[in-house]
Formats: sequence, structure tokens, C-alpha cells
Amino acid sequence: MRYLFLAAIFLGTGHWGMSQCKTFRLTDKGDTLNCTDVKGVKQGKWKVQVAPLRGQPGYEEEGSFVNNSKEGTWRRYNLMGDLLAVENYKWGYKNGVCRYFTIAGIEHEESWLAMNPAKAYDTIQVQDIIDPDKYEQVIVKSEGRALKHGTWRFFNPQSGQLMRTEKYLLDEPYVPGENKKNVTAQGAADTTATKKAPAEKPKPKEVLDFEKKNAGKKVKVRDGRVG
Repeated sequence: MRYLFLAAIFLGTGHWGMSQCKTFRLTDKGDTLNCTDVKGVKQGKWKVQVAPLRGQPGYEEEGSFVNNSKEGTWRRYNLMGDLLAVENYKWGYKNGVCRYFTIAGIEHEESWLAMNPAKAYDTIQVQDIIDPDKYEQVIVKSEGRALKHGTWRFFNPQSGQLMRTEKYLLDEPYVPGENKKNVTAQGAADTTATKKAPAEKPKPKEVLDFEKKNAGKKVKVRDGRVG
């Protein structure tokens, strides 16, 4: 009886999930894939096949969509099933470490930082590339994109040997001691530009009385010069 009850819950949950989809397809295991909701927006797990075009090889990729944007881990394969890439996404943009492969092995890995497209400016904690235990809070203008951020590594696919590295800080090549100054200065300039100029302080009562009493008169001002 207990197992029948659990099975009923499972089937009911599955039906509820599918009922949110206007279009979808089922796998051999009964999993729901390629769901578009009633608004035509991609949701949930997807598996996409891209055919060869103009000399470019075709591929398959799989991962999840949230409101038409890629989210979480996506994997890409060639049409023979060999792994080509493992990418991570946030708000539809690359975020974190993304790795790329040839049939022989890993070719390179990239490091990205996704910016929230819903914010004009974003306050983020920037990890020190040299000392990963150190963080600095900076204000960055968000243009709804991904920034190169962190260490990029390039390998010999046959041997797996690391050939070279490149370091980036918020989309700029990392130069020790320079990037943070530029980022902080830019953030300060951007936020200052959005603030209103401070209101002019009111004049003291004595100054107002003097101006009222001498309105229209020529007033000689002593400037300390002799002559």
C-alpha cells in the first residue's frame, strides 16, 4: 500500500510538471525535455541538436533553461558523442570555469563572471587572483554580459601539459597593483555621476540682513591692499 501511495505521488508530480508545458518531449525513461511554457518560453531540461552548416560540424548540447536563459551546467558533444565543452551559466551568460576539449583531451579552460542584466550597477566581491583568500568589494557597471575574470589555462591536449596561462580582472588583462585601482576609480566615477549635486547651504542671517540693508548701494570692500 505504501508503494502504491508513493507511486501515485510521483505520477501526480510528473503530470503537474508536464501540465506547465505547452510543448515538450519525453525520454525513454519518461523524463520531460524541451519544455516551452504557455508563453513560448523555454524552461527546464533541454537537449538540442545542431546540424552541420557551411563547413561547421554539428553538435549536441544539453542543460537547463530558466525563462529562456541558460542556467547552471551545460555540456556539448560532437555528433559521435565525444565531449567538447562543459560550460556554466548564470542569467544566460557564462559564469565560473568553462572547459573545452578535443578528442585527445582538454584544450583550455576559461573563467567568467556573469553580470546581472536587471541591474545598472552591481556591487560584487572581487577575489584576488594571486591570493584567493582575499576579496575586495567594488561597484561595476552592469551591461548584461559576461566578463573575463580569473585565470585562463591552455593545455597540450595530447599530453595534458599546461602550456600557458592568462589572468583577467573584470575583462581586463591582470596587471598586479594596477587593475584594482582602475576598477575602484571607475566605480567611484560612475556612482558619483549618478548622484545629485549637494544643495547650496543657506546664508547666515547676518549676511541676509546686510544684503537687504545695502541692496542697490555700492559697497566698498576692503581687500587688505594699501594704496
